[in-house]
Amino acid sequence: MTIFCSHCHRPLQAEMSCLPTRAKQAPAASRPFRSTKSASKARRDQINAELQALRSLLPISAQEKERLSYLHTMALVCLRLRGAQLFPPGLAPPAGPALGTELLSLLPGFLLVLSADSKLVYISENVAQVLGLSVVELLAQGDTVFDILDGRVGEDVHKKLLLAREEPGREVTFVSEMRTSKAFRLQHGGNRVVAVCGRFVSLRWPPSPCTTAFLALCTPLVQSPTEGEAASQDDVFQSMHLLDMTLIDVTESVTYHLGYHREELVGQSWYSLLHPEDVDLAAAQHRAVALGAGPGPAAGTAVLRVLRKDRAWSWLRVWARRDGGCITCTCRCLREEEAAHLRARQPRAAAPP
Repeated sequence: MTIFCSHCHRPLQAEMSCLPTRAKQAPAASRPFRSTKSASKARRDQINAELQALRSLLPISAQEKERLSYLHTMALVCLRLRGAQLFPPGLAPPAGPALGTELLSLLPGFLLVLSADSKLVYISENVAQVLGLSVVELLAQGDTVFDILDGRVGEDVHKKLLLAREEPGREVTFVSEMRTSKAFRLQHGGNRVVAVCGRFVSLRWPPSPCTTAFLALCTPLVQSPTEGEAASQDDVFQSMHLLDMTLIDVTESVTYHLGYHREELVGQSWYSLLHPEDVDLAAAQHRAVALGAGPGPAAGTAVLRVLRKDRAWSWLRVWARRDGGCITCTCRCLREEEAAHLRARQPRAAAPP
């Protein structure tokens, strides 16, 4: 089939000589821009120079700057910009780095600050002690709190943050696994379970999303009594029992955690303090420890509710071990969210033989 030109009604030729002169010679200004190798190199060099300039402004050591990739550089710059928006340099009191390091070493976890839209604003440097990742390595995961948490709890965390944002000053807690280094996962068999406890605070008046931040302390859930005692002696108390679980001694710190004095507890049965719904679980732990059943120390671990002196219930994570003719329990008080997370992963009590 032959195609004819609409202008001269002749068959179209390969050279298209019948097209209007205006269409043949388009002005140079309307021609699309063509990239050349030299132009691409110039743009790359300009981008590299700008990234180098940004990297030089970061308040980190020269050795750390040398190890930064372009992705890490941009992640740190964005973090600093969000922090400068919430915490203008003129409003923040000066703090020496030595004092900051000393205070951070006393915390049971690391500090986390989020913007109103859940973007990461600040992560304290001691995060490496908890997760095995530096601030820079953690930022490589993403720029929101959801990027460093286990994705399965994303919806629950979103609801908690929304509730806290609607009621500034209200404290919320959520528990989740956080991303860790490969070395940490190999050593501990998985990521780190961390309890995040914080609240939204308005930093300036009048309050607005640009001046509101979520300030939180991220505390790891200890996996063994040795790890717990090493982390903080104030966080635990110990009790000693006969093989029938009658209390024969307890550390004085029990007064802080449960309200009892030592003399009030000595001679009582452990079962008299337990929540009725947790008696079977405690009995299973008791049998496992007293009879030496179960593969390793996990058989002597349980999450239980214990009656306080003020008649309220406290959640405890209890590690029990047998020492000759006695049973020693190391107890750590838990928040309700921590207890729920651990109970969901705790084996059910076996039926009595």
